[in-house]
Amino acid sequence: MSAMQEEIRRRRTFAIISHPDAGKTTLTEKLLLYGGAIALAGSVKGKKNSRHAVSDWMEIEKQRGISVTSSVMQFNYQGFCINILDTPGHQDFSEDTYRTLMAADAAIMVIDASKGVENQTRKLFKVCVMRHIPIFTFINKMDREARNPFDLLEQIEQELGIKTYAVNWPIGCGKEFRGVFDLETRHILSFEGDSGKHMVSQTAVSPDDPNLAAVIGKENHAQLAEDIELLDGASEEFDLEAIRAGELSPVFFGSALTNFGVEPFLRRFLELTPPPLARNTPEGEVSPFDEDFSAFVFKIQANMNKAHRDRVTFLRICSGKFTREMEVYHVQGDKKMRLSQPQMMMAENREVIDEAYAGDIIGVFDPGLFSIGDTICAPGKKICFEGIPTFAPEHFARIRHKDTMKRKQFVKGVMQIAQEGAIQIFHEPDTGMEEVIVGVVGVLQFEVFEHRMRTEYNTEIIRENLGYQYIRWIGGNVEKPSALTISGDTKLVQDFRDQYLLLFTSEWNIRWALERNEGLELLDFSKG
Repeated sequence: MSAMQEEIRRRRTFAIISHPDAGKTTLTEKLLLYGGAIALAGSVKGKKNSRHAVSDWMEIEKQRGISVTSSVMQFNYQGFCINILDTPGHQDFSEDTYRTLMAADAAIMVIDASKGVENQTRKLFKVCVMRHIPIFTFINKMDREARNPFDLLEQIEQELGIKTYAVNWPIGCGKEFRGVFDLETRHILSFEGDSGKHMVSQTAVSPDDPNLAAVIGKENHAQLAEDIELLDGASEEFDLEAIRAGELSPVFFGSALTNFGVEPFLRRFLELTPPPLARNTPEGEVSPFDEDFSAFVFKIQANMNKAHRDRVTFLRICSGKFTREMEVYHVQGDKKMRLSQPQMMMAENREVIDEAYAGDIIGVFDPGLFSIGDTICAPGKKICFEGIPTFAPEHFARIRHKDTMKRKQFVKGVMQIAQEGAIQIFHEPDTGMEEVIVGVVGVLQFEVFEHRMRTEYNTEIIRENLGYQYIRWIGGNVEKPSALTISGDTKLVQDFRDQYLLLFTSEWNIRWALERNEGLELLDFSKG
C-alpha cells in the first residue's frame, strides 16, 4: 500500500446532526477533548463570562448560545485523522446543514433521551438516507430523566425507517445513571463523570461479578438482567455491510455533558465508520484512491478572520493528494490556478498546511472566484461532481441600505453573504443592487443577516417583509420570461446567477401561471 493510500485510509469525515438542544455541540466539544484538540470543554449556553463552544465562533452564536453556521474541525486520535463537520441544529439554518452533509462520509445523529426523535432530526435524517451514508445514533442526556430505551429504539425504527443495533445499553437514568453495558465485550462500564476533565474514570465490571449490585444498585441490577435477556433474544444482528449502506444504525447511550460513554463511543465509531467514499460524476465514480487530485466547494464563509476581512472557501477533497502551491484546474471558471495558503480548520482558527488527502476538508483564500458546488481538479481533467441543490426559501423581505453613502459596503455584504448560501438574493430584471429581495429558509436568518451587515460591513439596512410564500425557478420552453402571463401579485425576479424565477403568494397563483403559459415548467429547487 502506498503512503498516499495509507493516509486516505486513516481519514474519517463525518457530520454531527440533531434537533436543537439535543447536545450536538456539547458532544462535538467532548470529541475534541478526547482528541487533545482542546484542553477544556466550553459551555454552549450564552452566559456572561462563560466560555463558548469552540465550534460556535460567530459573535451571534456566542451571544445566543446556538449554532448558526457549520464549523469544520480536524484532529488526530489513535491513528485516525478525523474531520468533524458540526452543523446548525436550528431549523432556520437547515440549508447549511444539507450542503455540509454532501461533504460527509457518515453522520452521527444525536437524540435527546427524554424527547426522542424530533422534527429537525427527521428532516436531516432524510438527507442522509438520500445519500445512503452510514448513520450512527448517540442517545444523549442519560444523566437526566429519560424514556425507556426500548421505546427509543422502536421510535427510531418506526419514524425514521432504519433498523437499529444497540452497541451498549444504559444502566439507569438521571441521578441513577450508573454506566452502560457493552453488548460485545459483555462488560459493564461504570463511570464517574466530570464534564471538564480530559479523561473520565471508568471501571469495567462483569455482569457475573458478585459485587455488581453494590456498584450499580439493586434495582438497576435486576433491570439490567431483564434487559440483557430481551436484547439477546430480540435485537438485530450486527451487520457491517448494512451499517455502511445506511440500512442499520448502531446505537450508543451516554451523556456528553458528564462524559459518560463518550470515549467508548468514539473508539467504536471510528472502527465501524468507513474511510472516504467514492463520489459520483456523470462519467461514473471517482475513487478516493485515484492518483489525480479532485475536490468540490461545499461552503463559503466571509469574514472568519476579523483582522483580515477575508473570504474562505471550504473544499472537500474527493481523490488523491493536495500539495501547497500545486497547479489545479477550476472547472466552472475554465482556468488554471494555484491555491496558495491552504489551511486546516479548528472553527475560526487556522493552520497553513503543506499537504492534504482525500477525505480532508481544507480552506483556501477566495477573491470571489468560487461558488457552492464548483469542482477543482488536476489540470488535464474535467470532473463535475453531482450538483449541490439550492433549496427554495420560504420567507422574503425587501432590503435596502439606510445610508446612501454606504452603497459599496451594502452591495459587497449582500453579495458575499449570498455567495455563502446563507441567504438568497433576487432583483427585478433590469434593476441594480440599490434594493434587493432576500429569501431565507427560516426567519432567524434575517436576524443573522442584519447582524452581520452591521458588524462585518458597517452597514445598517431597512427591511420590509413581503407576503410571498413560494418561489419557483423557471424551466421549460420559455424564450422571454418577461412576456409570461402572471397574476398581479406574482413577481418575476432574477437570482445572482441571472436565472429567472417567479415569486408567488399562494399555490393557486402557481397553478394559474402554469395553466396560462404553455410549455412553462416551474422547479422548486435549482440543481446549482
